[in-house]
Amino acid sequence: MSQNAASQAVLDTLIIGAGPTGLSCGIEAQRAGLRFLIVEKGALVDSIRRFPTNMVFFSTAENLELGGIPFPSAHPRPTRQEALQYYRRVCEYFRLPVRLYTPVTAVVRDGELFRVHTATGEEFHTRTVIVATGYFDQPNPLGVPGEELPHVTHYYTEPYGYVHTRVAVIGGRNSAVETALELYRHNARVFLIHRRAQLGESVKYWLKPDIENRIRRGEIHAFFETVVEEIQPRRIRLRELPTGRQFWLEVDFVIAHTGYRPNAELLRSMGIRLDPHTLIPAYDPDTFETNVPGLYVAGSVVCGCETWNVFIENGRAHAVPIIEDIRLRYCPAAAP
Repeated sequence: MSQNAASQAVLDTLIIGAGPTGLSCGIEAQRAGLRFLIVEKGALVDSIRRFPTNMVFFSTAENLELGGIPFPSAHPRPTRQEALQYYRRVCEYFRLPVRLYTPVTAVVRDGELFRVHTATGEEFHTRTVIVATGYFDQPNPLGVPGEELPHVTHYYTEPYGYVHTRVAVIGGRNSAVETALELYRHNARVFLIHRRAQLGESVKYWLKPDIENRIRRGEIHAFFETVVEEIQPRRIRLRELPTGRQFWLEVDFVIAHTGYRPNAELLRSMGIRLDPHTLIPAYDPDTFETNVPGLYVAGSVVCGCETWNVFIENGRAHAVPIIEDIRLRYCPAAAP
């Protein structure tokens, strides 16, 4: 089918996002006999692609599987590279129609249909829409002067650009701990800055004793109950929360693992109501349909800022009730 024909045909559902949850929705839509398309602003499973190069999943392989396709892994827990290969092969096995590098700019109700506009100029007409966009594109800002400087980032991929430099790693959860440890092992001088009195309880059990030993020995310098007040080239200003004392720390790079949030602007533009504090969308917990009839949310986007509540393991399961509801209510002629 040509791109022009695909954009003119009426779809039963259009899935926004080609992460594991979006692919799972596509698999179930295919099994239900629905006419569907998956559109993705970046690459296939783009969030996983942008994970740290040497990342290891906390979950075991079977908890990351889609569509009943076994996930082969040479390790007790899969690596990022294994996951990228697996999800690519799943997409190819099911021959899922995926349009990559096609950012959605607007979803507009048009009578009984939705018109979905994209940055590429294409427009799709669909009976229903499933938003499975995740949250990895929207980091929580520090909200301090200097955050926009080029040596500051909210993402980390690999250690080689930081060898023999001074790096401030902000955060106390898995991402910050993994980054700090890998940088330390590649000859960076690491400063771990965390606003809490201790590391997060969810830190992977094989990492926690490692980071605690590095801190105890002074190999990684940790500042607990401390926040960043200002960032300048080559230094940052810190404040101790218990005392209010402020001081400068000389660093070359800042990696802020401050968490992420859904694209609230896009969701609100679709008419989805969001909790003003948590950004959790209004949806039916049984069907995942939002306050906008025919518009569904799936995967980690349903948890707003509380991103620790939905992962691949439970997000992939959203596909079954969503597609069943679409088939019964909006596409009753589709084959079960």
